Amino acid sequence: MQLDSIISSIEASRQGMIDDMVEMIRIPAIGPFNGGKGEGERADQVMKYLAGFDSVERVDVPDDCDPTVMRPNILARKNGRGKGTVWIVSHLDTVLPGDLSQWDSPPFEPRVDGDRIYGLGTEDNGQAVIASIYGARFFESGSLSKMSIGLAFVADEETKSLMGIGHLIDAGYFSEDDFILVPDWGVPGGTMVEVAEKHLLWVKVAVKGKQTHGSTPQKGINAFRVSAQLLSDLMFRLAVRYYEEDPLFRPPISTFEPTKTVATVPSVNVIPAYHEFTMDCRILPRYDPDEVMGFIRKVAGEHAARSGADIDVEVEQVTFSGAPSATDTPEFAAFMDSVRAVVDGEVEVTGVGGGTCANFFRVKGMNAYVWECGGGTLHQPNEHVLISNMITDAKVYANLFYRLCV
Repeated sequence: MQLDSIISSIEASRQGMIDDMVEMIRIPAIGPFNGGKGEGERADQVMKYLAGFDSVERVDVPDDCDPTVMRPNILARKNGRGKGTVWIVSHLDTVLPGDLSQWDSPPFEPRVDGDRIYGLGTEDNGQAVIASIYGARFFESGSLSKMSIGLAFVADEETKSLMGIGHLIDAGYFSEDDFILVPDWGVPGGTMVEVAEKHLLWVKVAVKGKQTHGSTPQKGINAFRVSAQLLSDLMFRLAVRYYEEDPLFRPPISTFEPTKTVATVPSVNVIPAYHEFTMDCRILPRYDPDEVMGFIRKVAGEHAARSGADIDVEVEQVTFSGAPSATDTPEFAAFMDSVRAVVDGEVEVTGVGGGTCANFFRVKGMNAYVWECGGGTLHQPNEHVLISNMITDAKVYANLFYRLCV
């Protein structure tokens, strides 16, 4: 079995990749937390693409919002004679499509236009699903003298991953002998490999004041005004307090961004008694998210005392980052050689704001790496994938499998 023959087979599979992507994206895969039915039907479709693997195991986990819904995880393997598995981990679920009026075509009716396939989930994370399948497809069963080939397709990545990769890691499906690649982030051209992620902290702030007429604001407590002043103060003081930079990361600073808010009152002439906002904080590993949360609560307490409003600060989600993955191992060197064999340009290592399934491995002390040829349209209207990127990714995966498994 020669690598050149495998690469040729991948290059000849353009139409097959398109057809498989289109059939998969037609099937919604939104979790119950966001009002969907989960990834079950999409997992059924992906299972049809896995002929030729030595084993295909499906691990269904009851949804924690709706236990009648099972969240599916698929693990497909081609067995090698050596120790460890080269895993490519991609996810089946998607975010919500958002404002449908911003889409040029329906998000679940994939549209092929030149080198692009449009549809919700094409880049995030359908690109990885299809490219990993074709990267492994042409390795014959029984031909692997070294590590095994493994593909993991997981649920629940777009929320908390507890029914997806978190469950699989805790259940012991992976080991320290494995090489783990998570194609869930990348830059155009594929010249960056992510080896570290920031802490993630999502914060919700609820301000309770006193409603009154817009002409007599002194008789009430304007929750919107208090909220705006608090948010402005937080953005300034958080940036000043947590100012250090780390050149490994892009951007090299901790970020504290307001994201979501709620409607206040239906009339312009009413002073609102309630306002709520959230912040998405991506924090450099050198800082402690618990300490950051404590500081946010302290600032909120100052504004509550000054305004007379009640201010509640809650953690919506917190994810602690693991140590950066090692870049001095033979397996990582083989991966970098695999990328350089296919893409043009110097390949760099970097850290990002997170978060991907890779961090779940790092927290457990395992190395995991994030790479793909990124397009930059994920979580946006008219999300699309470049067919050429899928082919490039599949060729990199084939190079990696050949180096570490054959």
